[in-house]
Amino acid sequence: MTVTWEELGWERVATGVGRCRLPGWDCTAGLVIGEGTALLIDSGSGLAEGARLRAQAEELAGHRVTHLALTHPHFDHVFGAAAFAGAEVFGAVGVETVLRGRLGRAELRADALRNGLDPEVADEAVDALVSPRHHVSGEWTLDLGGGRQALLANVGPGHTAHDLAVLVPGSPEVVFCGDLVEESGEPQAGPDAVPPHWPAALDRLLDLGGEDALYVPGHGAVVDAAFVRAQRDALAARFGVSG
Repeated sequence: MTVTWEELGWERVATGVGRCRLPGWDCTAGLVIGEGTALLIDSGSGLAEGARLRAQAEELAGHRVTHLALTHPHFDHVFGAAAFAGAEVFGAVGVETVLRGRLGRAELRADALRNGLDPEVADEAVDALVSPRHHVSGEWTLDLGGGRQALLANVGPGHTAHDLAVLVPGSPEVVFCGDLVEESGEPQAGPDAVPPHWPAALDRLLDLGGEDALYVPGHGAVVDAAFVRAQRDALAARFGVSG
């Protein structure tokens, strides 16, 4: 008997495309199912959460997760990455400097603890932290088989210096935005944000998806182009960015 997205607590966004909202920080993980392939977008906030995501994704896909895209280097999106052994891991170029460097790892751990992650969970994740093998500097098209493709686009900087978006062509088109877009709260601008460039990053998201796409934020409900545009204008006003 085939399990449904809803039975596993996932939201089906389009044919073969879905996402789930993880507990704790309402972080989104996405899934794109191809022919014998599966692309997971973001990996959760710890190894146990990553393992649960992998098990659910593989149950939905009927085969293993073959690709993992990390939208940006924050603990709630990358700490589960080591649970995806054997998957090809992608990130925006430069993200490896955060995930491999001693200072970057220490800052990730400190941020996780400030936000209430259990120290043992944080330490386990930092010790096993995975850095992307594939570094996206512009756009990278993944052929997932069966006519399914996914376009990985380095659209930052903005929320961080290393923001990656994922466009899944189809009807409708789906754009996984990472934390460049947030629906369940005001977009968070931490010390690694690049505020002057954030509105332009959202312009690039809108160029990718267009008016009829569904935009999946890093936190919160799926939104439309009008929401992204309104958030872009609010960020421009908040940070004093003209144009």
